[in-house]
Amino acid sequence: MAIRLAPSILSADFAQLGVEIDRIRPEADWLHVDVMDGHFVPNLTIGPPVVRSIRRHTDAYLDCHLMMTDPGDYLKAFAEAGADSCSVHVEVGNTADLIAEMRSLGLHAGLAVNPETSIEECEPWLDRIDLLLVMSVHPGFGGQEFMPVALSKIARAASLAQRDDLALTIEVDGGIDVRTAGRVAEAGATMLVAGSAVFGQDDPVEAARAIRRAAEQAVAA
Repeated sequence: MAIRLAPSILSADFAQLGVEIDRIRPEADWLHVDVMDGHFVPNLTIGPPVVRSIRRHTDAYLDCHLMMTDPGDYLKAFAEAGADSCSVHVEVGNTADLIAEMRSLGLHAGLAVNPETSIEECEPWLDRIDLLLVMSVHPGFGGQEFMPVALSKIARAASLAQRDDLALTIEVDGGIDVRTAGRVAEAGATMLVAGSAVFGQDDPVEAARAIRRAAEQAVAA
């Protein structure tokens, strides 16, 4: 499968968010939207009103990562705001009901897993979701160093998806840059989230292009 990129707007300049989105759009297959509730993770970011504003500005696929203790209380609001997919954390539980709710709302269903959580916690749900989001940092803040523990999780998920012929997007988020992109792509990731390695650079488009190139070269080697 082709390597795709989902730049994370968490690292963008929110005072110029529309400009930032337009600038990165040529190299963005998706836009990654980090939603933090200040409870599941020790940070507070954005919610449905900002997603609604982004949707009015762009037709990009909006990939919303819900780092929330009670995501089920907000799924409808995100769907109505224009989210294309939502990923909830396997750690919050109630996974079957959350997947069913996302499906009923017309959302693509994603499941996220933290670095300290075994991939086995996600395996029962792989045939019910569209997206598996493997965290390669502890969620809550951008700019962290990549954690290699993610590689075995990505490889296991990719193996199961191939074995069972699943149309599963395997996404990785955290510490992705030109040094790590090849490693996660070789393991089987097909969607790479990058924040500061894109928006924090002088030329975000070229930075994103370099990350994609590094991943593609690793897979082709």
